Amino acid sequence: MNTQKPTRRDFLKSIITTGGVLCALPLGVAPLLAAGPSSGPSPGPASGPASASPSGSPAFSGGSIGSLRLPNRFIRAATWMGLATQDGIVSPLLTRKMTALAEGGVGLIITGNTFVSRNGQSRTQQLAVYDDRFIPGLAGLTKSIHAAGGKIALQVMHAGCYADRTATGLEPLGASVFVRDGKPQNRAMTREELAGLVEDFAQGAARGRAAGFDAVEIHACHGYLLSQFLSPFYNQRTDEYGGSLENRARFLLEVVRAVRAKVGADYPLLVKINSEDHVANGLTHQETLAVSAMLERASVDAVEYSGGTLASQGNQRPMPQGDLDPEHEAYYRQPAQEYKAKVGIPLILVGGIRSFEVANSLVRDKVTDFVSLSRPLIREPGLVKRWAAGDLRRAECISCNGCATSAYSGKGAYCVFVERDDA
Repeated sequence: MNTQKPTRRDFLKSIITTGGVLCALPLGVAPLLAAGPSSGPSPGPASGPASASPSGSPAFSGGSIGSLRLPNRFIRAATWMGLATQDGIVSPLLTRKMTALAEGGVGLIITGNTFVSRNGQSRTQQLAVYDDRFIPGLAGLTKSIHAAGGKIALQVMHAGCYADRTATGLEPLGASVFVRDGKPQNRAMTREELAGLVEDFAQGAARGRAAGFDAVEIHACHGYLLSQFLSPFYNQRTDEYGGSLENRARFLLEVVRAVRAKVGADYPLLVKINSEDHVANGLTHQETLAVSAMLERASVDAVEYSGGTLASQGNQRPMPQGDLDPEHEAYYRQPAQEYKAKVGIPLILVGGIRSFEVANSLVRDKVTDFVSLSRPLIREPGLVKRWAAGDLRRAECISCNGCATSAYSGKGAYCVFVERDDA
């Protein structure tokens, strides 16, 4: 029997020759396929207790976001899966993978970032919601999730200066001109374009509600357009949308108010925001606290804290690499604690949470109201169900970012697998 470890070349060749597809994280650079049962070698036993009873634990208590009641405190963070069609329509394979998450016990699933304007697309095979023709596919997705007993929110976004001009055929837009490697990446948006995009966000959210989504989340982090306006690193404007924090938050608040007016007062509205940009002259956690309070006053029902931008370096990026000890889990714990002390609406916390003990303590100690997971659910879509059944070993995810690079992890675990989509 050949026991030689496959090389990255062998792995990628197998993907190509079998007609497979891959899916990845929101900030990944290549489409990768979210893991179901791993087809590669097992990573071995995870650390933590082999079995216990989570019954009655805070993480498995019910919770509410506005009018939306959830059975537990686990949320699947928005994760780009690269499984939409080239036109941005929901595919059967995407529906199957999302439904597996509902079957795996997650309280709320948040879709990957879904672009609301043709010029806001960040990559190919990304979900779209800029036209009514996308509603039927999205409605099929929500129907499948609901049939599996799950809840799902639509995340709406615009990539700003990070839009893919090859995919869109259009010039990227941004808060200001962003220069990378000595080259301007975009042009600054006009006031007229801002007003048009506010309406695009509102219409996209309304399409989500029409398609049966249980909530909508506005993506305002990681250096995409709304994040670019918030951050002085990106925003060099001298008009009413630049300068002071109140001015930099103006565009986001206009989007929030327009979305609220379109979807109605009873519809759960979330905003995902950086706890901190982790770049020089970026948005700070104190500014984020102030913006969070503005969002509360603007009728947002919950805020999700993440961190970092596409310009952040090393482990300050939105997708840090490296296995975590329990004491180093929850990257944004301190900003979360400050949020809970000063802001009244629920907090969703993402970032490096890998063990049930940590997730449960975060809720128990009121560091956050909900725990959001991404990479662990790529490795194990049924992780929450496993924990609920009493198997409290930590997540098998080792934060190697193999899901984002298609690379063999070197630790005996593939977090992707090959599947031919014959549907």
